[in-house]
Amino acid sequence: MEEFERKDDLGIAGLHIWQDRRAFCFGVDAVLLSAFAEVKKGESVLDLCAGNGIIPILLAGKTEAGEILGLEINPLGVRLAERSVRENNLRHVRILEGKIQNVLTIFGEKRFDVGTVNPPYIKDGRIQNPNRDKATARHEILCTLSDVLSAAAGSLRFGGRFYMVHRPDRLTEILEEMRRAGLEPKRLRMVHTRADSAASLVLLEGVLGGGAFLRVMPPLILYGADGQYTPDALACYGRSTT
Repeated sequence: MEEFERKDDLGIAGLHIWQDRRAFCFGVDAVLLSAFAEVKKGESVLDLCAGNGIIPILLAGKTEAGEILGLEINPLGVRLAERSVRENNLRHVRILEGKIQNVLTIFGEKRFDVGTVNPPYIKDGRIQNPNRDKATARHEILCTLSDVLSAAAGSLRFGGRFYMVHRPDRLTEILEEMRRAGLEPKRLRMVHTRADSAASLVLLEGVLGGGAFLRVMPPLILYGADGQYTPDALACYGRSTT
């Protein structure tokens, strides 16, 4: 094991993941997205900006997907993901290295039933982390929001479902760009750290070629007044209060 690497238990179906402290380690947003995404038995899934493979691995533990593929540009993330997939014996999961702009060349067009992405949140130009791996995970240095949505739309079959987690301060732009890509927004859920705090994340579902109808779900509150995870938050982690 390398000095900076660690093996983390995911607490779901006996799965674990390898992470490197020098790179971007997954957070609550990936867990929430994996719980928000609806994947039916036998469906094919493509995860963009896959990082170390956290969302494909979580979906493998939570769903009966037929095939889960991931695309990641960082070789370190791909190496860690491949190790985790191999050790977890997830034969229907693969993480490939490549640019999001080349997704259709790598996977082909209109192949997937479901798309997921936890993309860089911050537009390039703001103060960046000096660590290049962490900076590219957080900032739109190697891909833009438009790149992400175009890649998702091109990869999905007509009627395919797309799931994304992002920051609320870019919500207007996100909805506009989703429609421009043909991914009609269908579900929206704001995530709040506490009931009295402003939203910190937004979960979105879009359907390729879907009709105009957006359902705004009740907010997801992560922590109760006692400082502990709420039942809704525990459910996202695959746990209960009983």
